[in-house]
Amino acid sequence: MLHHERLKPPAQDYPPNEWSVIEKNLRPEFMAQMETVLALGNGYFGMRGVHEEGRPYVQNGTFVNAFYESWPIIYGEEAFGFAQMGQTMLNVTDTKIIRLFVDDEPFELDTASIRRYVRQLNMKAGTLDRDLVWETLSGKLVRIQSRRLISFQQRHVAAISYEVTTLNAAAPVVISSEMLYRMPGEQKAAEDPRQAKFVGKMQPRASRARDGRIVLVHETERSHMILACGIDHDLKSDCPYEYKSDHTENSGQVVFTIKAEPGRPIHLTKYMVYHTSKTENADEMARRADWTLDRVVSQGFASLLADQEEYMDQFWRKSDVQMSNVKAERARLSTVEVQQAIRLNSFHILQASARAEDNGVAAKGLTGQAYEGHYFWDSEIYLLPFLIYTSPQTAKNLLRVRYNMLDKARLRARELSHPGALFPWRTINGEEASAYYEAGTAQYHINADIMYALRKYVNATGDDEFLFEHGAEMLVETARLWYDLGFFSKRKGGKFCINGVTGPDEYKTVVNNNTYTNLMARENLRYAVETVERLRAQQPQALEALTKKTGLELSEVEDWRRAASNMYVPFDAATGIYPQDDSFLDREPWDFKNTPKDRYPLLLFYHPLNIYRHQVIKQADVLLAMFLLSHEFSLEAKKRNFDFYDPLTTGDSSLSSCMEAIVALEIGDFDKAVNYARAALLMDLADVGGNVKDGCHIASMGGTWMVLTYGFGGLRDYDGTLSFRPQRPPEPESTLRFPLTYRGRILDVEIGPDSTTYSLREGESMTIRHEDEEIVLTRANPAVKRSTLNPLKIAG
Repeated sequence: MLHHERLKPPAQDYPPNEWSVIEKNLRPEFMAQMETVLALGNGYFGMRGVHEEGRPYVQNGTFVNAFYESWPIIYGEEAFGFAQMGQTMLNVTDTKIIRLFVDDEPFELDTASIRRYVRQLNMKAGTLDRDLVWETLSGKLVRIQSRRLISFQQRHVAAISYEVTTLNAAAPVVISSEMLYRMPGEQKAAEDPRQAKFVGKMQPRASRARDGRIVLVHETERSHMILACGIDHDLKSDCPYEYKSDHTENSGQVVFTIKAEPGRPIHLTKYMVYHTSKTENADEMARRADWTLDRVVSQGFASLLADQEEYMDQFWRKSDVQMSNVKAERARLSTVEVQQAIRLNSFHILQASARAEDNGVAAKGLTGQAYEGHYFWDSEIYLLPFLIYTSPQTAKNLLRVRYNMLDKARLRARELSHPGALFPWRTINGEEASAYYEAGTAQYHINADIMYALRKYVNATGDDEFLFEHGAEMLVETARLWYDLGFFSKRKGGKFCINGVTGPDEYKTVVNNNTYTNLMARENLRYAVETVERLRAQQPQALEALTKKTGLELSEVEDWRRAASNMYVPFDAATGIYPQDDSFLDREPWDFKNTPKDRYPLLLFYHPLNIYRHQVIKQADVLLAMFLLSHEFSLEAKKRNFDFYDPLTTGDSSLSSCMEAIVALEIGDFDKAVNYARAALLMDLADVGGNVKDGCHIASMGGTWMVLTYGFGGLRDYDGTLSFRPQRPPEPESTLRFPLTYRGRILDVEIGPDSTTYSLREGESMTIRHEDEEIVLTRANPAVKRSTLNPLKIAG
C-alpha cells in the first residue's frame, strides 16, 4: 500500500539517460535531493553532490566510513542493560571547495547569470561532471568545466579536474582552492527520529602548508579518532599565473592568480586524500597524507580517470541488469527511465560498499548522516544478496566485519543476562547504539539475519574455509543465545517459544512468538547444528579448535536440534493466516480510510502506543519470511497471507515495496507486483518517500536488485543450487538480462516473452534448475527453455 510519491521534476531539466543522471537546470526545490543522488563515494569516504564553489547547498557533507564520535545516551528514566553510548558518523573537513573570481566578481551559482548548464553523474566512468557558461556583470563569458571522482582503485583518494576558459575577453582570474572544517553549531532536536541527533566536534591537532599542498589533522574528543586530510594541486595554462598558500588550524587555501586570455584554458587539478586511525598520532597521520599525495600528484588525473573507468567496466560486466523494450504500458516508465533507475541503484550500492573493507555499510551509505551512519540488518538481508552474486569478496568483507564484532556481541549478551552473543541492532563500532530498546535491542532477529547471510554466502561461493574459521564460531554463539532466549512451553504443547521480541515490523514491539523471528531462529539453529556436524565429519581439528575457543559441548548441539525441530510457528487454521505474532489477529485494524495521506509516516504523527495496539505494519514482516524461506510455504499460503497483510502494510518503510513486489510476482498478482517494483526502483530517483534529501536508501536499492533477479527472474537459492522459475517481464515484449557470479563462474540469464536463455560466460560447467528441470551448462552449450504460465493461474 503506497501513500506518497513526489512530484516528478520537469523532464527537460532532468532528461532520462541510460548511463547518467543529468541536471540541465539548477532548481532550488530539488537541490537537497540532487545532493544525495549526485553524491560520490567509494565505501571508505564520500561527498554529497554539492558544487565545488561550496554554495548554494542544503546539506554539505563529507563522510568517512566509521569515523565517528561517541556520546553518552541520556535517558529520562534509566534501566538495567540500556545502551549507554551512542555513535555518530561525523561530517568532516570539506576539501572539494574551489572558488572562482573573474574581474574580482565571485562566481556564485545562486546569483550568477548562467547561459548554459549541464551537470551529470556519469555511471559508466564513475565521475560527477559539470559544464556551464557564466556571463559576468560586465558581459564576459566564462566556460567552467569540472570532473570529480572518488577513486575505487585508490581507497584514500579523490580528485577534481577544474578548467576555466574566458571566451570573449581577457580578464584577471583568481581560483581559490580551499579546505575547511566547519565547526558545527548547537544541535537542534530532530523532528524526524530517522535524522542524526548528535553533532560531534573535532579538535585541531596539526596543520601545515608547503607550496601548493595543505594538510590538516583533527581528533575527535571522546572516541579519540584521528583524521588527516590534505590537498595538493597542479595548474596548467599558457596564461601567466602565480600562487600562494595559507592555512589555519581548521582551514587552508591555495590561491592562483592568472592573467587569462580568451580561448586559452586554465586547467587546475586538485587532489584530495583522507586517512583515519584509532591508534596512530597526528604526525604519523599527516605523513600518510603526504605519502598518498606524493603518489597521486606524480600519477596525474588522467591516470586516476583511466583506473576509474577500468574499475567501472569490471563492475558493470559482473552486475549490470538490463531491461529492454519496456513500453510503459504497465510500469509507466520508458526503457531508458527503467535502465537509468536500475543502474543508479547498483551504482550507489557500489559507492557504499566497494572499499568499506574493514567497516560496514551504513543505512544511507556515505550520502548523508541520517541514522547516524549506523549499520543495521539492512546489510545482511537486503544488500548482501547483490554483493554475493556480483562481488563476493566485498560480501566476505562485510561478514568479516560482523565476526570482528563478536566479542562485543558476547558482552552485550551478558548485559542482557544471556549466554552466547547478541549482535547490535544499530552500531558503528560493534557496541549497541539504539536508545529505543523496543525497536532496537528487542530485534533479536539480527542474529539470525547475519547467519542467514552467512549461509547464502557460503552456498554461493563454496567458501568453507571462511565458514569453518569464522562462521562456525558465530553460529555457536548465536545458537546459544536462541536456546537461552526461548523455552519449551507446556501451554503450546511443548513447542519452543520465543517471547518478548520485536520482529522486522517496528510498529509492533516486544511481542511473543513473532513468526519471522521464530522461523529465522530455527534456520540459525539448524545451520549451527549442520555446521558442527560437518566439522566433526570433515574437519575434526577445526572442531577441536572451535571447542577450545567457545567451550562448546556436544550436548548443546542436541539442545539446538531439539529447539529447532520443536520451534513454535503461529498459525491460524481457521483463516490459513500465519499471525505476525501471538496477539496480532486480536488487534483492532487501523483506520486507513480516515487517515489522510499527509499523516504518513505514522511514526511522525501518532504516539507509539496508538500504533502498537492496531493492525498496521511498517515493514513487511511475515511476507519477508515468505520470501527468505520460500520453500517453507505453499503457493496458496503465500497468496492468502499476501492478501491479508498487504492492505495493512504502509509505505512508511523503504524496505517493504521490494519484498511485496517479489511475493506478488510469485503468487501472480502482476499489477500489484509492477506497482511495488516501480516504487522500489524509483525510491531515490523519484523521491518516493520524500526523504531522499537525507541520503540514499541503500537497502531498498539492494531490494530492487532482488525484485529483478528473485522476482522477475524467479531465482531461488536456498539449498545452494541456483534454480529459476522466471516470471514474465513487465511488458509483453520486454526482455530482462542479468549476470550472476557463482562459485567462480559467471552465468548470464536472459528472460524474454516466451523463453529463457542461460549462458555460461566464465567457468567450465555449471548445474542449474529451470522450473523442475535440471540443466548442465557449458560455455559452448547455452540452454534455451520455454517458460510456463505465470503461477497466478494456480490461485484462480
